[in-house]
Amino acid sequence: MSRLALRLLVPVLLLVLWEAAASGSRQAPRPSAILGKAIAMTASGDLPAGLGTSIGRVFAGFAVACAVAVPLGIAMGSMPRLERNLDPLVETFRPIAAIAILPLVILWLGTGTASAVAIVAYAAFFPVLVNTIAGVKRVEPSLMRAALTMGVPAATRMRVVLLPAALPSILVGMRIGLGIAWTAIIAAELAVGAKAGGTGGIGQMMFVFYAYSVELNGIVVCMIAVGIVALLLDRALREALARAVPWSRA
Repeated sequence: MSRLALRLLVPVLLLVLWEAAASGSRQAPRPSAILGKAIAMTASGDLPAGLGTSIGRVFAGFAVACAVAVPLGIAMGSMPRLERNLDPLVETFRPIAAIAILPLVILWLGTGTASAVAIVAYAAFFPVLVNTIAGVKRVEPSLMRAALTMGVPAATRMRVVLLPAALPSILVGMRIGLGIAWTAIIAAELAVGAKAGGTGGIGQMMFVFYAYSVELNGIVVCMIAVGIVALLLDRALREALARAVPWSRA
């Protein structure tokens, strides 16, 4: 109980100071008003619906990124000639922010969910790819040579030796990619304005609060929800990876 009290002391003190500082202003959001807005948005179903839409888009884009980046990273890490040919292309596009390709994505895919998923996939692709390449290149060469000496087929060497040894780095890339994907979906929904099933996601909800109603409390509620969901997704991924790959410290 004493540890819990110490952990809560600073957050509670900050909330009290925030409430006191914002009480004299009509425009500044206050914790009490934010809490009331959060309860209202949850009770109406708007906040869960927006989060559900955004989470679905993040998972879809993240799955596409991993499905392409992991095999490509394994191939590039295993074949130096392929890496030499593709690395300049990868390093040319990697610094380009996902939001910068929005005009092209809108022209090709429109302003629907496909555009948001494409932005997320692009944003998450490079962290997963780079970490996969690094993980494959860090595999101890003697392990592969020992398997080759024992006559283990190439496909089996890949599955039994290479992939387990590279998994820690791959999983680190997936964690980083998931965090970037969650960041990218907010920017994509703000810029694209994509809507699906009557709701445009948490980013579109923030845009509506900003552009039409100037509801600061609603914007802060969305910001807090984004942070909480990102934390929960990261903790869930870490727990799942720790159980599935116990030798990994990702």
